[in-house]
Amino acid sequence: MADLLDLATRAFAGFVFGKTETQRLPVRTSSAQAQAVYLPTAAPGLGDSGVIIGREVYSGKGYIYDPFQLYGQQLPAPHWLVLGESGNGKSALEKTYVLRQLRFRDRQVVVLDAQGEDGVGEWALIAQELGITPIRLDPLAALDSGIRLNPLDPAITSTGQLALLRTIIEVATGSGLDERSGFALKVAHAYVNETVTDRQPVLTDIVEQLRHPAPTAAEAMNVDVEDVRNWGLDVALVLDRLVDGDLRGMFDGPTTVGIDLDSPLIIFDLSHIDRNSIAMPILMAIVGVWLEHTWIRPDRKKRIFLVEEAWHIINSPFVAQLFQRLLKFGRRLGLSFVAVVHHLSDVVDGAAAREAAAILKMASTRTIYAQKADEARATGKVLGLPRWAVEIIPTLTPGIAVWDVNGNVQVVKHLVTEAERPLVFTDRAMTESAPVPALEAADADDSGPVVMAKESTVA
Repeated sequence: MADLLDLATRAFAGFVFGKTETQRLPVRTSSAQAQAVYLPTAAPGLGDSGVIIGREVYSGKGYIYDPFQLYGQQLPAPHWLVLGESGNGKSALEKTYVLRQLRFRDRQVVVLDAQGEDGVGEWALIAQELGITPIRLDPLAALDSGIRLNPLDPAITSTGQLALLRTIIEVATGSGLDERSGFALKVAHAYVNETVTDRQPVLTDIVEQLRHPAPTAAEAMNVDVEDVRNWGLDVALVLDRLVDGDLRGMFDGPTTVGIDLDSPLIIFDLSHIDRNSIAMPILMAIVGVWLEHTWIRPDRKKRIFLVEEAWHIINSPFVAQLFQRLLKFGRRLGLSFVAVVHHLSDVVDGAAAREAAAILKMASTRTIYAQKADEARATGKVLGLPRWAVEIIPTLTPGIAVWDVNGNVQVVKHLVTEAERPLVFTDRAMTESAPVPALEAADADDSGPVVMAKESTVA
């Protein structure tokens, strides 16, 4: 009886209101049109022009990044900060990024390679593959006709030379130059530049002039020449370390002839220098200023300056000031500065907190690999990351990182091609021993890396 009543009720409802259930035919569509279904997880990308980094984890879309393409529209500055614990894929990212950028004809890259094994830097295999000889700064080799960089190279302006000399002394002593020492250095530098005209002035000339200042320097300030000698004594002792100390040979002679500054890739191998010694920030300062005056030119080329162990720069107030100036005018001359740092707390809590904050502010792109929870919270606070990103940083697996490109925050899995894998995952080429299987390899039949994209997906 109940079944008959139910059927009668449905029949009456169908007669009055029409058919209440419908069937729709299947719809055939493309993935590009159907992606609207995933709007809650498919965040907008960065465009389709540049180099492929990998896949956005939540949507599976290809992640393409290039600071030169994004500059002016989505990026106020082309500089990039890479953070994370060892073994999570920072080195793999750096190397593949450089290899892919070099496929563009208007790109040049300088790498300060501060790590290494077996007596060579970790970029040695890439240099060998590309037919490039790294510029190896080694005190022992320098004594036997090795590479030299002259802080008084005529290619550097007189103002740049004096600024570099001051920075070397301030880094070595850990304090700023007082007025009297600064005056003694200035008059010695001016005298050497005026009197040494038949060759490149060298540091030995400066040390000798500080020890035996010219009487005219004292007369100009109406002081005794002995006073000028006393004011410059400490400065002379510091510079003597580069002339006759543990760093001798690398900077106390004319710049080595034949350094190819037009090469697409220039590698400074610093692996023979103790990373924890005062020598490293001094080297960073000298190389940075030397490149500023000899490598960076207004020729419309796009340049990438990648610095490993960059806390040696950001954590030294005197070196940081030099690089801060380099970053400021780098935008006008097409320079992208890439700083690789393990722990942000080492920088923001260090002696150069103010300078570090200024440099971090200029880095519009930040890539953060896995960190411990407390480190992730500190990093998120300094960089202004959203809460969800801070919470997942400790859970990230090797090869996956949080990317913050001027506020566009996404989680990205880095992809490595089979052609790149032998150059990236080797003990000699990578001191951070990340597990190889953790980084997904892109399926590609090409003999070289996939470097450009015009589509929004990775095959």
